[in-house]
Amino acid sequence: MPEIKVTPLGAGQDVGRSCILVSIGGKNIMLDCGMHMGYNDDRRFPDFSYVTQNGRLTDFLDCVIISHFHLDHCGALPYMSEMVGYDGPIYMTHPTKAICPILLEDFRKITVDKKGETNFFTSQMIKDCMKKVVPLNLHQTVQVDDELEIKAYYAGHVLGAAMVHIKVGSESVVYTGDYNMTPDRHLGAAWIDKCRPDILISESTYATTIRDSKRCRERDFLKKVHESIERGGKVLIPVFALGRAQELCILLETFWERMNLKAPIYFSTGLTEKANHYYKLFITWTNQKIRKTFVQRNMFEFKHIKAFDRSYADNPGPMVVFATPGMLHAGQSLQIFKKWAGNEKNMVIMPGYCVQGTIGHKILNGQRKLEMEGRATLDVKLQVEYMSFSAHADAKGIMQLIRMAEPRNMLLVHGEAAKMEFLKGKIEQEFSIDCYMPANGETVAVKTNPSVPVDMSVNLLKREMALGGPLPDPKRPRSMHGTLIMKESSLKLVSSEQALKELALNEHQLRFTCRVALQDPHSDSETLHRIYTHLKSLLKGYTIQHLPDGTVMVESIVIKVSSSAEDANAKILLLSWSYQDEDLGSFLSSVLKK
Repeated sequence: MPEIKVTPLGAGQDVGRSCILVSIGGKNIMLDCGMHMGYNDDRRFPDFSYVTQNGRLTDFLDCVIISHFHLDHCGALPYMSEMVGYDGPIYMTHPTKAICPILLEDFRKITVDKKGETNFFTSQMIKDCMKKVVPLNLHQTVQVDDELEIKAYYAGHVLGAAMVHIKVGSESVVYTGDYNMTPDRHLGAAWIDKCRPDILISESTYATTIRDSKRCRERDFLKKVHESIERGGKVLIPVFALGRAQELCILLETFWERMNLKAPIYFSTGLTEKANHYYKLFITWTNQKIRKTFVQRNMFEFKHIKAFDRSYADNPGPMVVFATPGMLHAGQSLQIFKKWAGNEKNMVIMPGYCVQGTIGHKILNGQRKLEMEGRATLDVKLQVEYMSFSAHADAKGIMQLIRMAEPRNMLLVHGEAAKMEFLKGKIEQEFSIDCYMPANGETVAVKTNPSVPVDMSVNLLKREMALGGPLPDPKRPRSMHGTLIMKESSLKLVSSEQALKELALNEHQLRFTCRVALQDPHSDSETLHRIYTHLKSLLKGYTIQHLPDGTVMVESIVIKVSSSAEDANAKILLLSWSYQDEDLGSFLSSVLKK
């Protein structure tokens, strides 16, 4: 029985370093190729030695698909394609293709130029890697080769994020990447067809969370920022350059306008100017409201939000600063945090998920003394707030997607083991389907029941209808008699006459015969007549004839009687029938034996 195999090389019972191998119908696909924010050693990248010990990945993979531009989904791409070696196609949407190289270069600068790491990809490798990218449009079916096809669906989450439907023959898998089932200020909600895949591979970052209403959260956020500014404090909001950043900028921009506030809002790094440029470029990927207002004004041109310069961090007075990256593990957000941490008037608001091992994760868990590089400790006195503006689906959203796609099996990745375990139980209970949650390096094999499509000749269908059977009904399968012809890779069911004609063969008649012994004192012709009248009373609705040549015919079945030479009372009945009447023939022989 065919099966689909799924092995996470990253994101198995863990958040970060998403990289999932799928083997389906003889094809091998890599879904995402990310890095882990919590590690600086070998554990940063997925373990590709699982695929091949020595040799290029090209020989093993049919294609690589990247769901969106976040580094935990695409950060290991140049390492995989240029350093390990892969020359096949890499699929991603147009916005992902535009933004991915910028984030990779930014990440490389921080790691190599600032921290001086050596075993890392170069700028040239990023360029070479991007040359292998094939851009995807939403809802467009792309043939990777003769058998493998993929199709992208809108996932919300960030600009250009997509879920992919992967199909080989009648087997299929859907991979969600990261997605969001609630629309927000700048993106729509994820959506997919009722495609009933064999496996739905879903992220489960917030597997046990059901979020409160967004309005309350936004009100809360604005209230905290406002209070801090009123007390003369500085507010740091660590964000990733794209996604929540734009969401919160739109929110603060409208609030500042409405309240006529004067405190400055800054946005760090030149990355975001580029980011906003791409939002304008790919406006079709944003939500309805932004597309409508785009004609009058662009939501991404901010009046109150200015570019940040390093020297501003020491300016007196209140300010709000958006700085990258979002988990405080490096870069400008960490530098500003170190400067402001000692003052209790200041505040840091963490708007998204923080991976274990990052400073963000430590301060959210209440750590007040931090060990920094070079043995220095940092006292954290500022206020630490966590507000989930994360663009991941919550438990309700995950259940909603399952209802939408109706998968036969479910597989969870990109979440914490304990939370996954809880959601797994809920899914199995509510949908009565199997749910898997493999760890990194663990393979799940799911048996599939592929249906084989067969074309049917019109003549055969007409004949079936003429026989007066029930009308075709997809819920009630019925058997059809015909000849199956296989040409190249297609199958066709035709009537036997048509098959003989198409294949230029002669027809042979196949008949079954059977002998039944019985004791009867009458003559042979009388015995035959008694059998004729018995069958006539027994089988209503069948054609039964007594022929002059001394045989009885029931449909195509012939019955003859002969006496044994030794004993005149011992009669032998000979039955003969064609294979079409096999059921009736067997029934008659059992009746006559009685």
